[in-house]
Amino acid sequence: MNPVLRKTLVVQLRTGEADRFPLLAHLLYDPADPFALTVTFTHEGRVLARWALDRRMVAEGLTREVGVGDVRLRPWARGMWEELRMEFLGDVRPDGERHRAVVFVWAVPLAAFLRETRRVVPEGTEEIRIDDVLAALTAEG
Repeated sequence: MNPVLRKTLVVQLRTGEADRFPLLAHLLYDPADPFALTVTFTHEGRVLARWALDRRMVAEGLTREVGVGDVRLRPWARGMWEELRMEFLGDVRPDGERHRAVVFVWAVPLAAFLRETRRVVPEGTEEIRIDDVLAALTAEG
């Protein structure tokens, strides 16, 4: 059985055009769901949001703009720091616009975590156990 990988990073939530606010991002990679990378954002012990992201999409977002819809990723340079800019779109607000959160993650530790996931389950060797998926779906009713 392959191990579940976990890593906690300090990330920055954009709170204005230039202001940033530190949060924790708890990364989780479970080989039982080999395509997903789960990110849980917390502040002072409270869960603010949890997103399941495509592992390959996160890796590609470090080098080029990816994503349409609710999640958009792209590389971002701030001085000498290389970051991943993660944009998450939420529900529609009363004014018709969607809630939006922009988070910046330092690229170096994120890339290292992605390398660890590929050591556990190399890209291209992921398997979906369709019987397990169907059993879970029918159990949910």
